[in-house]
Amino acid sequence: MTERAPLSRKLSAIAESATLKVDAKAKALQAAGRPVISYAAGEPDFATPQFIVDAAAVALRDPANYRYTPAVGLPVLREAIVAKTLRDSGLEVDASQVIVTNGGKQAVYQAFQAVLNPGDEVLLPAPFWTTYPEAIALADGVPVEVFAGADQNYKVTVDQLEAARTDRTTALVFVSPSNPTGSVYTADETRAIGEWALGHGIWVISDEIYQNLVYEGVSAISIVEAVPELADQTILVNGVAKTYAMTGWRLGWMVGPKDAIKVAANLQSHLSSNVNNIAQRAALAALTGPQAEAEQFRQAFDRRRRLIVGELAKIQGVTVPNPLGAFYVYPDVQGLLGREWRGKTPTTSLELADLILEEAEVAVVPGEAFGPSGYLRLSYALGDDALLEGVRRMQELFA
Repeated sequence: MTERAPLSRKLSAIAESATLKVDAKAKALQAAGRPVISYAAGEPDFATPQFIVDAAAVALRDPANYRYTPAVGLPVLREAIVAKTLRDSGLEVDASQVIVTNGGKQAVYQAFQAVLNPGDEVLLPAPFWTTYPEAIALADGVPVEVFAGADQNYKVTVDQLEAARTDRTTALVFVSPSNPTGSVYTADETRAIGEWALGHGIWVISDEIYQNLVYEGVSAISIVEAVPELADQTILVNGVAKTYAMTGWRLGWMVGPKDAIKVAANLQSHLSSNVNNIAQRAALAALTGPQAEAEQFRQAFDRRRRLIVGELAKIQGVTVPNPLGAFYVYPDVQGLLGREWRGKTPTTSLELADLILEEAEVAVVPGEAFGPSGYLRLSYALGDDALLEGVRRMQELFA
């Protein structure tokens, strides 16, 4: 008998999402009765605001929502995204430049598919969200990591980008506020990077999904607001998941120049067609309705941010840059490595994360998921009591 043909080499090379893997392990331990506290998932613990849920309930009773709608999104939602893009990113676009996607991940995937050809290099500032390199690889691109450590507040410079640029460089990933670090580029830093990309004809994939979650009076200026001329070679990625506690609704979007949006729209017409109409109606309510609860969420994140940064800083050997956006803290834990803790001597942050889970019953994501070893990502999008208890367990472990 002839052997079965092999599976796709491209898909077989794709790694599982590290953050989801750690979160799944934590949930499995919790289900088994262990009192595990998880900082793994980038998911707000708040309920979606009721007025958004009510809008979805109304939409369920409208038979028009039971049918196919335009693959690129409901016209009324695309117009709302146009308004948000002008308000928060300082960019005036037409609705024809918007595609509504199944969450931000699909927008990221389609952005790379739209601008990359086989062998094209993408400059990927590290630490980076775990999905970016895999999405680049799926588009037959080559991720080129450009690392900035805690001493730079995890923000790359133009000099670093220029040193990594080759004649194959086609795109740059720009994320501010950052997942996993929470770092926010200043207006001057953003402008410098934007002008550099413009000068070299490099596409910018700018993930702005955390742009409304900033603290201490900081503003996360969009790269297209800092350098308006860059709009013709930039794709903005965004969504409602983080700001409005709507992770499970799976509603994101991409905004870009018409030619790039056209090829991405063609892809989506075959890949998924329209996003669930109920979720689209809910997103419309989120973007056009009252913003008071979203602001309450932001204030709660800010309180938790200050708490976790202060408590982690009490652990000797841990360096904690102050995150000014998103809901993550990314401590440098190299000072804990190579030392014995309860009979074990971790030499990598992966081993350290395993130690913390086993000995303190606290789940964190190791730096290897986002770039070099020596770091941990903790999401503070969980309840205040659990947040404090988890850090205190770590303080006791490393006392």
